[in-house]
Amino acid sequence: MAEPGRIRVLLVDDHQVVRRGLRTFLQVQDDIEVVGEASDGEEGVARAEELRPDVVLMDVKMPGLDGIEALRTLRDLDNPARVLVVTSFTEKRTVVPALRAGAAGYVHKDVDPEALARAIRSVHSGHVLLQPEVALALLSQEDGGGQGRGGSLTEREREVLALIADGRSNREIARALVLSEKTVKTHVSNILMKLDLADRTQAALWAVRHGIGA
Repeated sequence: MAEPGRIRVLLVDDHQVVRRGLRTFLQVQDDIEVVGEASDGEEGVARAEELRPDVVLMDVKMPGLDGIEALRTLRDLDNPARVLVVTSFTEKRTVVPALRAGAAGYVHKDVDPEALARAIRSVHSGHVLLQPEVALALLSQEDGGGQGRGGSLTEREREVLALIADGRSNREIARALVLSEKTVKTHVSNILMKLDLADRTQAALWAVRHGIGA
């Protein structure tokens, strides 16, 4: 059983060597504990439902149910785990669907071990984490949705959007603006509707591209 206060992590990768390497590194982190492993997406979903980890490290290319379908399944099940995709595939056709399916972050498998630990802590805190090349892939996929619609945002919505671009969670935004989390959620929904965007990641990238926030 994981110790109180530690980030509970589930490893989902079809390569045992990769899982072993991740476990070996993560088990020396004082605030992170690996609570389980899975070798494909179907097993990963089942283990995530059983163990209720805080963070899932998910590969994309796996036999059977792949990582993107596993992400969609976890989203449909309202599983609260934050999913950090750790993969060797960073092409647009892989990055974009993974993020649209609900990934909270996306890093390459050659990421520095300490950077991976920071990424786990970041997504666990509610942030969206993208390596620079991944962010560029998403930006290049924009079809102009939301272009010219920023003028329809209220001043408060622009403040919320700036904090989304800064990687803040709803709780952090509520604290910064002295609002309830429910009110922040309403503002976020209004922002996505007005800009014709699908999720917070798109909103953050739209904000950066249009000079709002980070």
